[in-house]
This record gives sequence, structure tokens and C-alpha cells, in this order.
Amino acid sequence: MRIIPAIDIIDGKCVRLTKGDYNTKKIYNENPLEVAKEFEAAGIEYLHVVDLDGAKASQIINYKVLEQIASKTNLKIDFGGGLKSDKDLEIAFNSGANQITGGSIAVKNSDIFESWIEKYGSEKIILGADFYPDTTGGKIATNGWQEESSLELIPFIAGYQQKGIQYIICTDISKDGMLQGPSFDIYQQILSEVNNVKLIASGGISAFEELPKLAENGCEGVIIGKAIYENKISLKQLEQFILTK
Repeated sequence: MRIIPAIDIIDGKCVRLTKGDYNTKKIYNENPLEVAKEFEAAGIEYLHVVDLDGAKASQIINYKVLEQIASKTNLKIDFGGGLKSDKDLEIAFNSGANQITGGSIAVKNSDIFESWIEKYGSEKIILGADFYPDTTGGKIATNGWQEESSLELIPFIAGYQQKGIQYIICTDISKDGMLQGPSFDIYQQILSEVNNVKLIASGGISAFEELPKLAENGCEGVIIGKAIYENKISLKQLEQFILTK
């Protein structure tokens, strides 16, 4: 299972939100590159970068930060947040993204999202399935989690899997930034009902012990944010986990 730390960006700074609420913004570092270099020094190879300004503006904003991290580290970066047009994608890939994540666009303009899968291939395009849990699993949320759609989580994922999507970042918004543990049951349900997807768990990671459990569940990757920044999981622990894989 790949370890993928998260860097969320507002005004060029490394921040974290709680449940996607911009009013809960906490700045952890003025310099995201510094943070990325710390991750790389711990043997981490992957990075999840979210342009929170872009998510609000519905277009890429913080591509200069992406460019800086990509040019000054060897991290493989997946980039998301407000990517809505072919131009946004071009900027992201030209700025050094290895993969991009599309969430709202996959809900609101499936034609353009499907054209990206065709043009760039399923190795480059990740489906962002951010959801509010309910009795049936969950409803997909859009626009920086400001809106809830009527789409059900598992049929949404299954539909895109049939259109060629391999990678899925699945975030339980109710757990994001809460440090209360991830949605093991929902991830298990997805993996048992949808075949041949590379599921990346996101939201709620709070302790190192959760990582082997997610790996056992069959998750291909895990995104870790606040647990690193609040020292609930150390970079040393992550380094050991990577070395013993």
C-alpha cells in the first residue's frame, strides 16, 4: 500500500481544514516545498496536493507551488482542486503533476472527464469520490464539498470503472480532519462490489495501527494529512512501514 501524505494549499501556504470547512483553516507551514522535502527525506515517494483556492474558484490557482515541489523534489505528485477545463489539465501536467484528480467535474461534466481518461489514459486520471455517508454508503459531494449531489457512492465508482478509471481517491467528509479513524467498512464494501479498482483511502486517519488494516482491506494507497501535522503519526513510523513492505 502506497503512503501518500497530503499538502493542502491556500494562499500558497500548507494548511489543513476540518470536514472541508474553510473557516477551520489552520496554517502548518508557510512553505509547502519545505514540507515536501521532509516527506522525501523520510523515504516517501508520493504526494497528494490539493489546491483549495482552486476548488473554490473552479480553476487551477496554485500551480506555481506545484511547479516548485515538482522541480525541486522527485516526488510523484497527484494534483487536484478546481480542475474544470482542458486548459487546467494542461497547466497541471506542465507544472509537474504525475496524475490529476477530478471530483466535481466527474459529477457535473462527465463528457469532459471521460475525454480526459481517453486522452491521458487511466494511469494519469484519478476519480475523486468524496462523500457524505448515509445508510446506503454515501452521497457524492462537489465544489470543495460545499454541495451534495444525489449520486450514490458505489454506483458512481462502478460507472466510472466501466469507463476505464483505475485509481479512486475516496474521502469520507464526515471524518476528514477529525482524527477519529477511517471508514474501514465503506472501503471494504467498495472493494467487494467493484472489481479491479485501485482504491486510495482518505479522511480520518488518526493512528499508525490503522495503516496495516487498510492494507489488509485491499486499499492501494492511503492519504495522510492532519495525523502527520499533529504528530499522531511520525515520519519515522512511515519510513519503517515503507521499508518493511
